[in-house]
Amino acid sequence: MSADPRISRRAFASGLAAIGLAPRCALAQGFAGLGERADDYAQVTPGKIFSFPADHGPHLDFRIEWWYVTANLVDGDGAAYGAQWTLFRQALTPGERSEGWDNQQIWMAHVAVTRADTHRFAETYARGGVGQANVSANPFEAFIDSWAMRGEDGFDANTVSPLELTAQAKDFSYLLRLSADRPLILQGDRGYSKKSEREQASYYYSQPFFKARGQLAIDDRSHEVTGLAWMDREWSSQPLASDQTGWDWLALHCNSGEKLMLYRMREKSGPNYISGNWILPDGTARQLAPGDIDMTPGATSDIAGHTLPLQWQVKIPSLSLSIASTALNPKAWMGTSFAYWEGPISFHGSHTGVGYLELTGY
Repeated sequence: MSADPRISRRAFASGLAAIGLAPRCALAQGFAGLGERADDYAQVTPGKIFSFPADHGPHLDFRIEWWYVTANLVDGDGAAYGAQWTLFRQALTPGERSEGWDNQQIWMAHVAVTRADTHRFAETYARGGVGQANVSANPFEAFIDSWAMRGEDGFDANTVSPLELTAQAKDFSYLLRLSADRPLILQGDRGYSKKSEREQASYYYSQPFFKARGQLAIDDRSHEVTGLAWMDREWSSQPLASDQTGWDWLALHCNSGEKLMLYRMREKSGPNYISGNWILPDGTARQLAPGDIDMTPGATSDIAGHTLPLQWQVKIPSLSLSIASTALNPKAWMGTSFAYWEGPISFHGSHTGVGYLELTGY
């Protein structure tokens, strides 16, 4: 075995292939194989009582989970940027956990920055058990190599704040400090987030109230930036049904202070599954009925050989909401092992603001 603890792309892909999650299986088993049955792993069921800081840490009995931050930023000249930081954990096999290189946990991370004229991303991998990547709940720290999300002095587990977020790649980097003064939001039914009309679901909570401040560099040119950020935490063992091809996800910051989370799980046949949450400025959340959400794709763009709906019309009559979104940079394609589109957007209409759009499985 090499003394270098880093896991290679080939080793990572080989490990995923062993459980049917290689990229070639993505369409057959839903995006990234997440529609494969996972009967031997822990299952998501209603009624979980969340506990913090414990639930900020990993849930190793489940097959997959992630720690996900997106930020809408501006520099001193008013130029808009987006930043993404994501850490994924994937279990290769269920059951008792092994030590060292026999550990069955695979870690993968994506970071990115976006501006109207450029989109940069990077990806890295690690094997659990060798110290290259991990998440601890108390004190809170999520890291892989030098990419890290760490609780700072005065960290409050109920707001998951304040945080320091860092990433460095060959042609971009950022260091952001995130603070929030309102508690976390449990998505779905008190954190039980359905993904289909069948048993597919995840445990899901968010911190949509982050304020961000720090430095972002592209090609060694540094910018002081400020803005708004959103953190999502999910874990599951089978978040997609086998006939679901992927999802369309929106996280929106309204200029009037409200937040809106929406997703559409796309079915090969039959109606898509839609869910949403409307969050008031004081942190009060209102789960939206699927029938009250009209989430309609608009004009498409061809990017990296994929046809993608980058413009969206959203109508929610009960909120008197009718908006249309525009991507900051249509070329925000994440050409990673499991490729997808993710980038900052703005929206206008009855409400205005900024947010993030994610499109998978196209």
